[in-house]
Amino acid sequence: MPPRNCALCNTARAILKRPKTGQQICKECFFYVFEMEVHNTITEARLFNPGDKVAIGASGGKDSTVLAYVMKALNDRYQYGLELFLLSIDEGITGYRDDSLETVKRNQQQYDIPLKILSYDELYGWTMDAIVSQVGKKNNCTFCVMRGDIARLGRCTSICTQGEDTIKRSKPFKYAYEKEIVMYAYFKKLDYFSTECIYSPDAYRGHARVFLKDLEAARPSAIIDIIHSGEAFEITDEVKATQKVQRMLLCTLDLLDLSTRTHEYVRNM
Repeated sequence: MPPRNCALCNTARAILKRPKTGQQICKECFFYVFEMEVHNTITEARLFNPGDKVAIGASGGKDSTVLAYVMKALNDRYQYGLELFLLSIDEGITGYRDDSLETVKRNQQQYDIPLKILSYDELYGWTMDAIVSQVGKKNNCTFCVMRGDIARLGRCTSICTQGEDTIKRSKPFKYAYEKEIVMYAYFKKLDYFSTECIYSPDAYRGHARVFLKDLEAARPSAIIDIIHSGEAFEITDEVKATQKVQRMLLCTLDLLDLSTRTHEYVRNM
């Protein structure tokens, strides 16, 4: 069978099949539609305003690396008027975070975006390695919506979230498929870190991830379907009152305190 032409431009050779639509398209058309869909998400949800200071959470992984690249490109192309920053958290995990931060530092130079690194050691006087040495490896990372907490599921699927004492969290990649993020990083030859955290195998979220991957293999739209379900929830005050108060933990430390400190940094940029 001869090579197919791109389903969009009908001139270049198709080299990939979009998981999101099933279309066989060329590389350049894939870049265009991926970026345009993110742009549409940003503009339709009015995520940002001209002059906003936007801190991109940068871990060095594929998601944050692609997000930084795309936000830089869209900000320049469509003149959003945003001040972009890379913001990284150094938990103090030897052989993982220290290596991934080297990727973030390279991204800073590649994308010409200022970088700020906040560390557990500076904020709390403890590194993650020191904490694990005291409490053990079990449940170092605990944040899961798969415990019947429909109120949290609704919050997680919101395109913007903000607490009384925290900065607004916006999600330009809300409707992007993970496989397409990986494909974008691969075809753009972006520099990202792919090693898994050494503590993640012991986290409950790993089981949830495997379950979702299995669902996605059978139905590519499974994760997006879950997001749409969360968007459609209408929770009465009576139901909200019955929900257990669940604290959101980040590696056994208080995320609210971390978010507040991050807020202070972003506000003072």
